[in-house]
Amino acid sequence: MTAAPIPGSPLATAGVFEVGALGDAYRSGALTPADVIREVGRRIRSRGDDGVWIALDLEGALAAATELGTEPDPAQALWGIPFAVKDNIDVVGWETTAACPGFAYTPVETATAVRKLEEAGAILVGKTNLDQFATGLNGTRSPYGIPRSVSDPSMISGGSSSGSAVAVAAGLVAFALGTDTAGSGRVPAALNGIVGHKPSRGLVSTAGVVPACRSLDCVSVFAHSVREATAIVDIMAGVDPADPWTRALRAPVGDEFVARGLRLAVPIAPELSEEHGYDQAWIAALVQLTEAGVELVEVDLAGFTEAGRLLYEGPWLAERLAGTAEFLGERPDHVHPVVRALLQRGSTVSGVDVFDGIDRLRTLERDAADVLGPVDALLAPTTPTTFSVEEMLADPIDRNARLGQYTTFGNLLDLAAISIPTATGRPDRPFGVSVIVAAGADAQMHGVAAALERVLRPGSTHRLEAARAPAPPAERTLPIAVVGAHLSGMPLHGELTALDARLRTATATAPEYRLYALNTVPAKPGLVRVATGGSAIQVEVYDLPIKNVGVFLAGIASPLGLGTVRLESGEEVHGFLCEPIATEGAPDVSAYGGWRTYLASR
Repeated sequence: MTAAPIPGSPLATAGVFEVGALGDAYRSGALTPADVIREVGRRIRSRGDDGVWIALDLEGALAAATELGTEPDPAQALWGIPFAVKDNIDVVGWETTAACPGFAYTPVETATAVRKLEEAGAILVGKTNLDQFATGLNGTRSPYGIPRSVSDPSMISGGSSSGSAVAVAAGLVAFALGTDTAGSGRVPAALNGIVGHKPSRGLVSTAGVVPACRSLDCVSVFAHSVREATAIVDIMAGVDPADPWTRALRAPVGDEFVARGLRLAVPIAPELSEEHGYDQAWIAALVQLTEAGVELVEVDLAGFTEAGRLLYEGPWLAERLAGTAEFLGERPDHVHPVVRALLQRGSTVSGVDVFDGIDRLRTLERDAADVLGPVDALLAPTTPTTFSVEEMLADPIDRNARLGQYTTFGNLLDLAAISIPTATGRPDRPFGVSVIVAAGADAQMHGVAAALERVLRPGSTHRLEAARAPAPPAERTLPIAVVGAHLSGMPLHGELTALDARLRTATATAPEYRLYALNTVPAKPGLVRVATGGSAIQVEVYDLPIKNVGVFLAGIASPLGLGTVRLESGEEVHGFLCEPIATEGAPDVSAYGGWRTYLASR
């Protein structure tokens, strides 16, 4: 939970520190960097031992803020902005521990990424906790404590950049650096309701970063908006002679697009947690995007997830081990037992395994490029579920792997990604979606993500986005409930949008219906009203212009037809119903509560 600022202070209404808002306050004279650092210290102290920090230097930060004075330097884009750094990133004067006290060392140079931020005027407050050696996506693998979700302290924060994500989400700093090899810059962002930006590999130098998987590692950014995160990446970007893995790529900042007209690939029926409301949060996001004029194209991500498995189940385990092999061999008892077990798997990898893996990955990279080629970006859930700390400690490996289903493939397939939060039905369960593009397309990712953020961010409204297009004249419409292939994101949804149908609501029927899986191509359900033993079935209700109803009716093939559907509210609308004879021998899938949930179960 964010600490409440001191009443009467210039920060009295602030919940979190935002880079842009602080800059405005500095330029107006309402705040000084010293004011902000004092408030940072107060907030950190009020949270107590929250597992976020491995090292703090509030006195040093205040001295640096005081030295900056009160007049902003226009040449320093981050003048007076407080930030934190994950403690696997080197900073002169600070120990680097990688969350392993026995591994700790004192660096002689500051990591290139951090140096650029400090040159831009940012003030380092402290170094944050992480899953040891950046091995994990859950935030529970550290001897320095367990950072927990800002929305529910019983839940994991996500990892490995756990402390950095919580420091930003809790309003302790304006932004923070993490690292991202398998999703560590995105999963904790999603689980704490903030933005997590993982640039293309090689766009930002990893010189001065403890390797997790050297060829895949990225420095990532946690912030409160796409624009701020991208601007920070831009400051750090560039080829670095100290890092042979950097490469000359286009700048990450690009034009911000309008949502209407974007074409996004989305996974077919993703398996998302019903317990935590992630299934409904994803559907709601798709509905919002569709209504805002985004075209959604379903794609099969089997090749993506196969690539992701190569990291923890394939030859890249050997590269994981390479960064810590000497220390692990000499001092295995100093390594967290779960981390040790994972790293030691790398010793079983042979040279043949490595080259077979490289060959297979090249094929999967080409297939991924074919998926991304026709669309502006891939949109996926950032993580399919979450767990309590207790659950994660009870099953630390399999549950950790589940968290990375939609992130682990990113760096292996040479993709860039940014996670943005969405509105959910449960404020205690933040949910994020990721915009994913090919390497070097970071500017395009910025444009797409900024457009989607305006649609999806909590408190925002896609109506503002839609207002950019000329408003259609008022006309009579007919409400039509769809239950299957015409749902948003489904194969026949385009038939509705082509006829200017607009979503009215996502709801459910009255508990008077049974749903059957018909033997059709594409797969369709059959909704039948019954006298007894009915269930409530999820539907979407669209307003279809009267002038287009005839065209729509002409496209409905037997055994389906348009009849009257009663909603849970008691309202009756037109909707798809099925001839009962067609359901003979068809599986009854009513128990799933809807067609999406049934498809996900398959």
